[in-house]
Amino acid sequence: MRKFLLAVVGLVLQQQTVVAQRITREQYINKYSKIAVQEMNRVGIPASITLAQGILESGDGNSSLARKANNHFGIKCHKDWKGESMYHDDDRPNECFRSYKDANQSFIDHSEFLCTHQRYAFLFKYGTTDYKSWAKGLKQAGYATSKTYADRLIQIIEQNNLHRFDKSVQPATTPEKQTEIAVKTNNFIEVDVNDMEISPFGNIKTNNRTDYVEALPGDNIDKVATRYELEPWQLRMFNELDANAKLKVGQRLYISRKQSKAEKQYKTHTVKRGETMHDIAQQYAIRLKALYKLNLMDEGSQPNEGDTIQLRKKAKKK
Repeated sequence: MRKFLLAVVGLVLQQQTVVAQRITREQYINKYSKIAVQEMNRVGIPASITLAQGILESGDGNSSLARKANNHFGIKCHKDWKGESMYHDDDRPNECFRSYKDANQSFIDHSEFLCTHQRYAFLFKYGTTDYKSWAKGLKQAGYATSKTYADRLIQIIEQNNLHRFDKSVQPATTPEKQTEIAVKTNNFIEVDVNDMEISPFGNIKTNNRTDYVEALPGDNIDKVATRYELEPWQLRMFNELDANAKLKVGQRLYISRKQSKAEKQYKTHTVKRGETMHDIAQQYAIRLKALYKLNLMDEGSQPNEGDTIQLRKKAKKK
């Protein structure tokens, strides 16, 4: 009986110790705001964004991934990772995540991950005080699968006044300087495609605030996804393509989520012979589902030659 009581007391004390070790959000901000500001000054990611992502992804530093692997940003291994790793259930069971010797390394790698991966290059067009565009851009680029990811980041920033750490700076944010950062940290990736070297920042174009590339000879979904640091399912989702879709040379492929409407100068589109709703959605970087909704059409139906397709909501008459 005495041994049983001692065991129970020991278990209670152990649980109390675990609870005591949990840190609060305020403690997290106080502890990591300095490194977030340092990284903002170095590479140009708003400190508020870095802190909000750390808070959200690590549960204020209390998640098992943060405690056991010092991974505060949920960054997975990917093919270019050569460091330590930890396996953890996420979107799929037993996924590989990066592991660091301390939290500061995680913050630095977070900066370099965004700097050196093509799908995030457009984010550096935003200023270091434009946290809302950064939050929405991270979601658009596929950093997280949650539909509310951007809203949650913005909410964390505003509820905790994290934008007080942001200031207008002129960091190394040009593609050339970002590449220099990547080379110094051994994170620069060059992919050999048909004997051509493609840099992480080449070949990306923008349409309706959405980055896209064009398929090269011999490309397929897997090759393009790998080249631009995406999972094949993400590339198919961004472009509404079937699993067995064949690519044509020069075909436009979006590497981030398309928009719900066209740019302001494009209000309608007149259907040409043979055009499908998917063709029109790709031309204007509009999500196919949103295009059907704008035109009150059943999904899967197709327009006729000469039909007028709405690309934006009709302006209300005054």
